[in-house]
Amino acid sequence: MKKMNLLLAMAGLFFVSSSMAQTKWKLDKGHSVVRFSVSHMVVAEAEGTFKMWDGTVEHTKPDFTDAKVNFTIDVNSINTDNERRDGHLKSDDFFNAEKFPTIKFESTSMQLVSGNKYKLNGNLTIRDVTKPVTFDVTYGGQLAGARGTKAGFKATTTINRFDYGLKWDRATETGGLVVGKDVEVSVKVELDEVK
Repeated sequence: MKKMNLLLAMAGLFFVSSSMAQTKWKLDKGHSVVRFSVSHMVVAEAEGTFKMWDGTVEHTKPDFTDAKVNFTIDVNSINTDNERRDGHLKSDDFFNAEKFPTIKFESTSMQLVSGNKYKLNGNLTIRDVTKPVTFDVTYGGQLAGARGTKAGFKATTTINRFDYGLKWDRATETGGLVVGKDVEVSVKVELDEVK
């Protein structure tokens, strides 16, 4: 009888551990992008991307509600299609890429809102300043193919650049900022399941 109970207990542990197996995903860099936009001269917007970045997602629940999301961005890879502007953005007026070469994000929770809509909460670090942020996330679904399983997400948020020490604040003749304080961030990712 004791032997039977022990076998049942072991079977139960195996079932629980296998059903809660961790799924890991890595970034498909060729099909992912980090994009930002900010108002310029009050009346228009300037956009840019970061060309070098990486990230991972890990979870045990099929609906991603326990997902751990991490990504890092190489500040020196900033690209606004304007070499002079890129140089200014890398300077101490903005990112100070020489002293603070990496932007980091680490999630604290992933909440299902409804359907395929989530709130991704976490800590964003720029210039060694860490602040909580919330991304609005749309889950695009999964696709299993000959090259493995893929998943897609789009995440957006808005941050105040002054909160992170991106301090340049020259004003226009009418009093508005040449470069706005609110920066819209859009992250579109295609992930490959790690086997």
